[in-house]
Amino acid sequence: MKNVITSVILFLTVSIYGQKTIDFPSKDGLTMTADVYEAKDSNQFIILFHQAGWSRGEYLEIAPKLTALGYHCMAVDQRSGGSVNDITNKTNAAAKTEGKQTEFVDAFQDIEAAVDYVKKTYSPEKIIVWGSSYSSALVLKYAGDNPDVVNGVLSFAPGEYFGKKNFITSSAVNIKVPVFITSAKNEKKNWSGIYDAITSDKKQFFLPETKGNHGSRALWDKFPDSKNYWEAVKEFLKTI
Repeated sequence: MKNVITSVILFLTVSIYGQKTIDFPSKDGLTMTADVYEAKDSNQFIILFHQAGWSRGEYLEIAPKLTALGYHCMAVDQRSGGSVNDITNKTNAAAKTEGKQTEFVDAFQDIEAAVDYVKKTYSPEKIIVWGSSYSSALVLKYAGDNPDVVNGVLSFAPGEYFGKKNFITSSAVNIKVPVFITSAKNEKKNWSGIYDAITSDKKQFFLPETKGNHGSRALWDKFPDSKNYWEAVKEFLKTI
C-alpha cells in the first residue's frame, strides 16, 4: 500500500509541473529518452544525469523542486544504467538491443548530445549540468572540455571511476564556471584531488556533518539530512 501511495504522490507531483517524456538522438544515433519538467517564465535549464545502474527516475522528486525554484529541467537516461523508482532506463535498453557498449565512459557522448539538444531546442540563457556518481564525474569533464558552453556544474559524488589516470582531473583544470561538489561524508577522498585541480575561484563544496548519502539521492526526502544538502544547493544556484 505504501508503494501505491508513493507512486500516486509522484504522479501528481510531476503532473503539476508539466513533466513529459521525450526522445532524441545521441552522438552515435542511439535513441535517448529523457523527462522534461517545465518551469514558468524561466530562461535557465538544468540537465540532470543519474548514477550507475539507475535511470532518470532518480530525479522524480528532485526535478519538481528545481522547477519550483525557477529552472526548467531535463532528467536524462544515459546508456550506462538500469532502473530506479520503477522507471526503466530506456536508453540503456536501446543500447543493449543495438549491441552498443554501456560502460561509464560510453555515456559521455550522451551528455554531449543532451547539452546540444537543450541548446538547439530551448535556447536557454543559462545551462547547468548536474551529475550523480559516475555521471557527476563526466559533467566535470564536459565542463572542462567545453569551458564556454555551460554556465554551472553540480557534481554529486564524483571520482576517477574510469580506469584512466587523471581522466577527470586533467579536464577539470580547465573549468571556468561555478562548480559545486558534494557527497557522503566519507567520500571526500574520492574527489578532493579533482576539486583541488579546479583553478576557478567560483568553486565550492559541501560535506554533511552526518553520514550523508552517495549521489543525488542525498536530496531525497526520506533521508533526514537531505534538507542540509538542499540548503547548500540553493545557495550555490544563487551564484550562477
